[in-house]
Amino acid sequence: MTQHTNLISALASGKTKELAKAITIVENDLDGHYDLLTQLKPNPNTQIIGITGPPGAGKSTLVNALLQYWTDNKKRIAVLSVDPSSPFNYGALLGDRIRMSDFYLNENVFIRSLASRGSLGGLSAKIIEITDVVRSANYDYILIETVGVGQSEVEVAGIADTTIVAVVPEAGDEVQTMKSGVMEIADIFVVNKSDRPNADEFVKNLKTLAHSKAADWETPVIKSVATTGEGINELAKEIEFHAKHIAGSKDKSFILLAEKAYQLIQHKRMLDINRKELLEQLIQEAKGPNFNLYEWAAKF
Repeated sequence: MTQHTNLISALASGKTKELAKAITIVENDLDGHYDLLTQLKPNPNTQIIGITGPPGAGKSTLVNALLQYWTDNKKRIAVLSVDPSSPFNYGALLGDRIRMSDFYLNENVFIRSLASRGSLGGLSAKIIEITDVVRSANYDYILIETVGVGQSEVEVAGIADTTIVAVVPEAGDEVQTMKSGVMEIADIFVVNKSDRPNADEFVKNLKTLAHSKAADWETPVIKSVATTGEGINELAKEIEFHAKHIAGSKDKSFILLAEKAYQLIQHKRMLDINRKELLEQLIQEAKGPNFNLYEWAAKF
């Protein structure tokens, strides 16, 4: 207990080495992870920002540009970059983003890559717990960049205070298919790489779609060229505006908490099931001529 108390104190002091250690404990269910979670004191003023969108939209470059803007304004930022994971060892395939390398030694920036580990919503299965760990380290912003798997990334809207959907001018047809999914979760649209042809027409059409959303927030559509920093100042201001707009609104958070409580209960009841042993047993029994997966699973 003393060890975790010291770790919690270190988090509050902004010590990144201890923050990395705490994330590892929680992400991998190491000894004492539950005690650590129960002692966390997340900062309620930390704003959580999700950045999602299709592959190739420049999400990592947008994150890099926002880091530059906020560090210039003396803010502390943590980045949780959710990468695709290996189906064999569940580790992140991409690792820390090379494009953020300028900030690895910046004392006001913390960057951590997380493996999605098969999660279908574009996030890590432990993202809520890890976000609470980072919130306990008193950062001004937590940026969560998702895998980039398309329409299934709506899960990010559940955890983020502000959800940014990044697209590119060539995504006209794709946006039509996104309308019932990712389109609905956007608090802010960013048309990145807007120096490309037909960008203005695409922005106009996207504004029409965004305006049709039934909500009390007029979803802005921002043009950006993240590689040069164009539009990042406007994006940062819209993030601030949205934070003020949602202040005091907790409905989405309660829905997310209920879902997480369900997952925690499910996890605790599954503690006696070992994945490796399950695989070994399945391999043996699946060789039988009358093997039925559903009958086999029902035994548990």
